[in-house]
Amino acid sequence: MSEKIKIDPYGFREYDARWLYEKDISREGITNLGKGLGTQIKIHTQKENPRVIVGHDYRSYSEEIKSALKKGLISTGCHIEDLGLSLSPMVYFAQFNLNADAVAMVTASHNENGWTGVKMGIKKGLTHAPEEMKELKEITLNEKFSNGAGSEKQIENFQKVYKDDLINGNKINKKLKAVVACGNGTAGVFAPDILRGIGCEVIELDCNLDWTFPKYNPNPEDLEMLHAIAKAVKDNNADIGFGFDGDGDRVGVIDNEGNEIFSDKIGLLIARNLSTKHKNSKFVVDVKSTGLYSKDDVLLKNNCETIYWKTGHSHIKRKVNTEKALAGFEKSGHFFFNQPLGYGYDDGINSAIHVCHLLDNQNKMMIEIINELPNTYQTPTMAPFCKDEEKYQVVEELVKQVEEIKNNKTKIDDQIITEVLTVNGVRFSFNDGSWGLIRASSNKPSLVIVTESPTSDIRKKKIFEFIDDLLQKTGKVGEYDQKI
Repeated sequence: MSEKIKIDPYGFREYDARWLYEKDISREGITNLGKGLGTQIKIHTQKENPRVIVGHDYRSYSEEIKSALKKGLISTGCHIEDLGLSLSPMVYFAQFNLNADAVAMVTASHNENGWTGVKMGIKKGLTHAPEEMKELKEITLNEKFSNGAGSEKQIENFQKVYKDDLINGNKINKKLKAVVACGNGTAGVFAPDILRGIGCEVIELDCNLDWTFPKYNPNPEDLEMLHAIAKAVKDNNADIGFGFDGDGDRVGVIDNEGNEIFSDKIGLLIARNLSTKHKNSKFVVDVKSTGLYSKDDVLLKNNCETIYWKTGHSHIKRKVNTEKALAGFEKSGHFFFNQPLGYGYDDGINSAIHVCHLLDNQNKMMIEIINELPNTYQTPTMAPFCKDEEKYQVVEELVKQVEEIKNNKTKIDDQIITEVLTVNGVRFSFNDGSWGLIRASSNKPSLVIVTESPTSDIRKKKIFEFIDDLLQKTGKVGEYDQKI
């Protein structure tokens, strides 16, 4: 690589690519990334001139990065169709609407300023999984590039096509008052218009675009953002509050009394609401999600099945696709709606629309609907330190131990383990619906621990103590980031 081409190999993540711009990747490095992606698209589509949809988020340097990326893509023979300012889900939608071969969205989502990145996909509705990212990294860093004569064109007014697609067929009858918070990120151009379009009275909070993010990063898991939404909901006597992340694929939800509702509970409410109309459906959730899905009487009555799967939006998206599930819900706020409700990818605004349908269908306030769910006692996500080079080995050992405890019918707080799930670490469940999870973190040197009990706070703690005891005996696990 020449002096000017700088690409930190660690920027190739499990599902997308992210770097601090100019510190970890140079403009020429971005062009090489475009060459690598263009080459990869040609290999997978077997086309000399594949059509690639490109968009960018509202950061001061995103357009500059997009033009460097396009330069690389065009040099391999790709025909670029540029949508301009976009949300990630708008780019995913355009691949279906314009029947293109691949997508590349320039965004660092909710990361702080200075970060940039690209979300990519070839098969419609799916983004790169770890194996595609590994292939892209090898092509790019070894400069094994294809050559060709590409082109580019601007697609005018596509924002309207995307907005209309979400508005049409989603009209609601009730006049819901919704706080719509965008943290000055790109969703500000889209979310208020779309929610107004389906019939909501919208109270805007930080929906004007400002790439300095003067208040906080647009991140629906950020407490500062959630507190601001809660205050606006109470001050305006609103029915619901929505907070969108920087590139619009996630949403956070606040009820009419200003309480944050965890995404796995929102997912369950949406699944219940959908199950009455779509009987015999499948839903996919990640292993960090509440155990209520598997025992839910509404879902069982409507003959719906819930599959617990690996954490990570790329994993859940693919599982929804292969299982032909109706929807998928990830605890971090990525929701996926398959046909006839969506195209299988995560769209935070579509998720908010489904929450509006839920309120439209029931003559109740959000807090009443939430209170109909059984109460559960759940720990936060806890991350005890474990070296990157040891964490997977440690988890493998623990899986064996838990399976042995199940086979020996050893009791934990007077309960025997009835089910062990090993798709992503180990999640073990008890007869009353209590469960514990041990898995390796996919992005840092730690394990991930969660426990939940619908029975009591004491049982939740007893399951945690059982896990902690197993961890301490390995001698390879350090301090927790937080602990109950």
